[in-house]
Amino acid sequence: MRPMNDFTHGGHIRRLSEAAGCNRGELVDFSANINPLGLPDWFRGLIASELSGLTHYPDPYCGELTQSAAERFGVAAEEVIAGNGSTEILYALCPALNIRRAIVPVPSYTDYRRACELSGVDVEAFVLDEAAGFAVDFDALAEWLESGGSEDCAVFLGQPNNPTGACFDPDELRTLAERFSETWFVVDEAFADFVPGLDRLASSRPANVIVLYSLTKFYAVPGLRLGLGFAASDVAKTITGRIPPWSVNGLAQAVGCRALEDSEYALRTVQAVEALRDELQASLSALPGLTVFPGTANFLLCRIDRTDLDASTLAERLLEQWIAIRVCQSFDGLDDRFFRVAVRPAHENAQLICALEQVFAVSSVANGPVLHLKKRRTPALMVQGCSSNAGKSVLAAALCRILLQDGYDVAPFKSQNMSLNSFVTRDGGEMGRAQVTQAQACRLDPDVRMNPVLLKPSSDVGSQVIIMGQPIGNMKVKEYVRYKPEAFARAKQAYDSLAAEHEVMVLEGAGSPAEVNLKRHDIVNMAMARYANAGVLLAGDIDRGGVFASFVGTMELLSEWERALVRGFVVNNFRGDASLLDEALTITTDRTGVPFAGVVHHLTDLGLPEEDSVSFKSGVLDRLPSAERVVDIAVVDVPHISNFTDLDALLGEPDVHLRVVRRVADLGSPHAVILPGSKNVVADMHFLRETGMAQALLDLATQGETEIVGICGGFQMLGRTISDPLGLESGGELAGLGLLPLATELAPEKTLIRARATHLGTGEALHGYEIHHGRTIPLGATPKICVMRSDGEPLGYEDASGLVWGSYLHGLFDADVFRRRFVDQLRKRSGQEPLGRVVMAYDLESALDRLADAVRSSLDMKSVYRMSGL
Repeated sequence: MRPMNDFTHGGHIRRLSEAAGCNRGELVDFSANINPLGLPDWFRGLIASELSGLTHYPDPYCGELTQSAAERFGVAAEEVIAGNGSTEILYALCPALNIRRAIVPVPSYTDYRRACELSGVDVEAFVLDEAAGFAVDFDALAEWLESGGSEDCAVFLGQPNNPTGACFDPDELRTLAERFSETWFVVDEAFADFVPGLDRLASSRPANVIVLYSLTKFYAVPGLRLGLGFAASDVAKTITGRIPPWSVNGLAQAVGCRALEDSEYALRTVQAVEALRDELQASLSALPGLTVFPGTANFLLCRIDRTDLDASTLAERLLEQWIAIRVCQSFDGLDDRFFRVAVRPAHENAQLICALEQVFAVSSVANGPVLHLKKRRTPALMVQGCSSNAGKSVLAAALCRILLQDGYDVAPFKSQNMSLNSFVTRDGGEMGRAQVTQAQACRLDPDVRMNPVLLKPSSDVGSQVIIMGQPIGNMKVKEYVRYKPEAFARAKQAYDSLAAEHEVMVLEGAGSPAEVNLKRHDIVNMAMARYANAGVLLAGDIDRGGVFASFVGTMELLSEWERALVRGFVVNNFRGDASLLDEALTITTDRTGVPFAGVVHHLTDLGLPEEDSVSFKSGVLDRLPSAERVVDIAVVDVPHISNFTDLDALLGEPDVHLRVVRRVADLGSPHAVILPGSKNVVADMHFLRETGMAQALLDLATQGETEIVGICGGFQMLGRTISDPLGLESGGELAGLGLLPLATELAPEKTLIRARATHLGTGEALHGYEIHHGRTIPLGATPKICVMRSDGEPLGYEDASGLVWGSYLHGLFDADVFRRRFVDQLRKRSGQEPLGRVVMAYDLESALDRLADAVRSSLDMKSVYRMSGL
């Protein structure tokens, strides 16, 4: 490990990361006391809007900034000093005020002494009593002033103190300042914003009190450098005269004005820091041989009370784990037993505690029992996208299979899924189809915990809400937004339960994380990534165009804490020579600071189920006929189509031309028509009539040459009537196509069953699942049962000719032998020779392995593993 130089201030990221052997972004920095909430949400947009102004000189007098500060603290603008950080004002103080003697209660910020010494000022250390919690004894300080002379003297005090975090009573300081009116009292309120309800000396101070105020800590902009001072107007003018012109740049001035107005961010910070500090203090105090001094700001001072460990050694061991703390022996009055830690976000605080437990446990083997270590958060990686249909589901499935191939016990997770493609688990729970595929990639049985919240749109403004596999009702958008906190709580419970059983988790996001109208109540993208402490891979589909603008734009719209979670970009669906993208990749990384994990090429004929109807409706099933594809099967596209994955197995048959039909003019005379599932059967039945598709299907049935098959909702439409007495969809009763003598009534109880069945006409075994609200019964001239569940329950009926039939069984064509019998029957009816053998096995296993091989070769998997914490 490389030695560091004598710059002892915390936050020297470059040197710390070099010593740790990691990238700067990988270092968890507890050495600098910066707001754990990070930059305010408005920061990036404000900086962008002010960039053009950099072509002009900034206001040398910082007029708007000093006026904003004056209004914030209730003082005159002439009493405000602006500087390039409060440290610049501190260093201008001594020469400006002709100070000859300085008293510094210690321990305290080391630059008080350094600023004085650079001006030739004698510095006297007034040692604070550790046993009294480092509180300032103002009576003793008064005696010190009387004994040494108070003229041309300055006393430097932190409020609260750095590094102890202790505050003093402002009224005691005011009384002392009035008593010693010829003495300067410099009060550093750099961390005062973190202390709720503190009586601020910046607002009310005697004439011989000068207050320093840093905006860099509280607003998380130490790299921007911005500080203020408050003093009597003549004093402020004298100090300002010692500061170079244009010291505060234009960006810093703009940020300062906006920050001083942001009361909402300030309130959130105070509340968050207090909770985080209390939790961190309790966890630190539980470590044997460690004393934690109670603090009021965003940091804590600690003392090691052991003979086998000192702060320098501890810092070295933590740095090996890429964690930096502040060793405090450079503070007057402290030795190598002391260190300071900033209050960071909860997951980083937990990481620190876990690392400290390991160090303390190793060090205490000879002195006592080894400390029981906290369980580490399960490593996690999340795939998000710049847009919907960017390939998130497929990439997540690929990563699941890659991790499995590499020997990891991996599981998928998506907190909330909006999809009409669902699946029924072994125990009767309903979940999104994409997570079922990902579960298979992990060779796990599908589990509703993998997709605890499922939304199935039933109209343009509402969805059926399914929690942990069971429907709880239909909700419109605003109603669901109000319910979201409860949904998120259930999702987090599901994640914790699932993650506890596996070595690594692969999460999937939804849509885009940069949807500014949705971010406030997000439960599936960055909020879930933060909860899982997951590194985020952001994927963009280059085939859509504008992918690099999408990467940059997405990052620009993310909050700083969200940006910090994005560890890499993935260009998806690329066709051609990837080296042609090198310049674009470099420019994008330079603009965002995020590296590319790889470029995934366009993958054809994956043979994997699609998550939603986007691909279906964009024509992914449409194929040009060919000499080999001699069986023509038309799929009617209804507005509320669901579970169109029932068609995936047919899509792979080499002699089948599967096409999506949206208009009567495109229907023609196919060998078969399939009416797929529907989430709103009533509305889709109206659609068939209004577009003329219903009559066209009746005409085909009359001609007797086309086989018409209905699955689930499509099966219900083949009947005579569909009634909705409870208004689950649209209410009322309407006529179906009347091709089968059946009546369907929609019921509130939802059937969710994994099923095995038999097709009675061929005797072939079937397997799949049922998801439906309806109960369908035969009428009058009873139709013939064509699909029978293994328990004897009818699952499908057909007419006398066998050309019109339907079933509630999803996955009807997944069984290879039955599917081939069905296709061969269509060949035979059209005068073609049946093939008589299975020519395509519907096998997701081989498809998943092919996918994993393709993605593995496209991504830098070593970097991806690091992103996940493995």
